[in-house]
Amino acid sequence: METVVDASTSEEANGSAVEKKPTVVFVLGGPGSGKGTQCAYIVEHFGFSHFSAGDLLRAEMNSGSENGLMIRSMINEGKIVPSQVTVNLLQQAMEESGNDKFLIDGFPRNEENRAAFEADTGIEPAFVLFFDCPKEEMERRILNRNQGREDDNIETARKRFKVFLESSLPVVEYYESIGKLQKIDAARAIEEVFESVKTVFASINEKVKPHGRAQKKFTLLKLQLKWKMNLLRNGVCKGY
Repeated sequence: METVVDASTSEEANGSAVEKKPTVVFVLGGPGSGKGTQCAYIVEHFGFSHFSAGDLLRAEMNSGSENGLMIRSMINEGKIVPSQVTVNLLQQAMEESGNDKFLIDGFPRNEENRAAFEADTGIEPAFVLFFDCPKEEMERRILNRNQGREDDNIETARKRFKVFLESSLPVVEYYESIGKLQKIDAARAIEEVFESVKTVFASINEKVKPHGRAQKKFTLLKLQLKWKMNLLRNGVCKGY
């Protein structure tokens, strides 16, 4: 099986390295749809880096940075964190990863997120992986699992599901309308769901081959520069 290093070396040897943008796959699904579990399998089998927008925001809040304090203050006041802040955190994580294939979990949460990501990064997702699961099944899973999460209760789950329907489902429908949605029946057993996921990723694997290491580094440097320019432009560079 060809590794990332082997593929990069062979492309450089053949002089076939061509510039391309990082490959991004958005991963969406309601609370309890199992997308986190499936993302872990995708990382293991296909070499993607996995980022959760929510985890990045929580980590920034806990960092004690000026930006983190701003995020915490907005959340405590019941305000929505600006899309620009989330996009900047995602750009930073992508640039620091050293990879060029990314799963972005739980993002975009709404149309504003989607537009901000594409405008600021210049990257459109290769496709959107949507884990479709009935509300009743998601509720059952949330009540049965024991992850120590404060939001693992039925009332909170229903609120999260309502937000998903109102904010995220229109994003799902948008990507479906432009032919970029890959819908997965997530009501099945984990192994069965991943078989469907593998089929999706295997079908695009030839299109998502890693490019040469030198070109990969150049592309990531361009992403880093764009990220820093966005921070300066929006005045949110403090605390990094």
